[in-house]
Amino acid sequence: MTFSTTHRPHGRSRSVLRIGGRAASTPLRNADRIAEHVLRSFQTSVTPSGPLPAEQLREDVTQLTRTCLELVTEMLDKREVPGPDQLGVVCEAATQWAHDGVPLSTVLRACHEGVRVAFGLVTAPAKAADVDELLIAGDLMLEMLNAIIAGASDAYVAEQLLVAKEQHSAAETLASALLSGRGSAALSRQAGVHVADSYQVVALSIPDDDDVSMTATVAARRRLRRLRAAIATVFSPHALAVLSATGGTLLVPLGDENGPIFEADTLAELSESAEVTLTATVVISGTEQIPESADQAHELLTLIHAGQRAPGLYHMSDLDIEFQLTRGGSVTRRIATILDPLRSYPELLDTVRAYLANDMNRQRTARRLYVHPNTVDHRLRRVAQLTTIDLATSTGICRAAIALLAYDHGRNDPGQT
Repeated sequence: MTFSTTHRPHGRSRSVLRIGGRAASTPLRNADRIAEHVLRSFQTSVTPSGPLPAEQLREDVTQLTRTCLELVTEMLDKREVPGPDQLGVVCEAATQWAHDGVPLSTVLRACHEGVRVAFGLVTAPAKAADVDELLIAGDLMLEMLNAIIAGASDAYVAEQLLVAKEQHSAAETLASALLSGRGSAALSRQAGVHVADSYQVVALSIPDDDDVSMTATVAARRRLRRLRAAIATVFSPHALAVLSATGGTLLVPLGDENGPIFEADTLAELSESAEVTLTATVVISGTEQIPESADQAHELLTLIHAGQRAPGLYHMSDLDIEFQLTRGGSVTRRIATILDPLRSYPELLDTVRAYLANDMNRQRTARRLYVHPNTVDHRLRRVAQLTTIDLATSTGICRAAIALLAYDHGRNDPGQT
């Protein structure tokens, strides 16, 4: 059975609701006294949090209580729950509190306290003969509370989304400015983020996932949204980020002893939250050198992909030899030519790559290539015949590793092909 005010028989449906021999709204006429009572109850049951001073919060709660009392009074007299167009003041208050950073729980508790106290005052003088009117009053109050909470929540969330969008846009603008060498105090104030003296410049790579239940575009968008949320949780409001579906750049300020920094555990946390395995490189940089450092970090990331390294966090010290070889020049080009005879034999080049990646273990190399170990031995002998690189010796292994780095760099650099 539905106990709704729209279905419960009210008798004279438009008559004033009466409890205790008088209009049910009578106890609500003294708005000042009731507002003070609500405020005391609110302050006892809720510990205010957020940036608003106590006096401002007191004034806001008092005003919200007055508004709710007016709505409840009119509702009891007309036996009608206020429509959304009548909740403007409540929605405006919720919007302002969202802008001021007052928690949503505080907003909803303030609304609830006002209606709860009002209901207690209305029902206090009830007698045995008032059961039907009490049930109607209860229904009205519940529907009223539902309308207020829905309106306040919608207004609060809408404002929070708007504020978050503005902050994200300003922070991304500042990050782009720093990455292009145009960081300024004005942009810093607009973003509400302090520009530090030095940063960890992090290049991030987001791989495709294996989710085939949705389109690639939707999957990429979800990965990016999860990563943004994870970065905001771990670093906000300290870090600045410019991200796309394939990766991007993160600027983590240094110098604050209590501030988070980007470490292997951080990357693992972001990967878990974003539900995708991330790869990252880190370069320490002064603020003025951020553009050059970002180029360097992304160049290191390119080297990781070219060398088919495992996902994880890498520093310059992990890739110093590879990085030096990418400086180009005649020496690098000459080293790369050592593997030129293998261009016509891609299976031999793949075998060299797999052999080095598996620490010269022929069994693991064979499993990776889906061939017999004897086939690996045969191919390595063939490589030695074509290139004079003998992978059975330490010298040959060293030459092959360096030559492969130079070869891969030349293949991925259009200027050297």
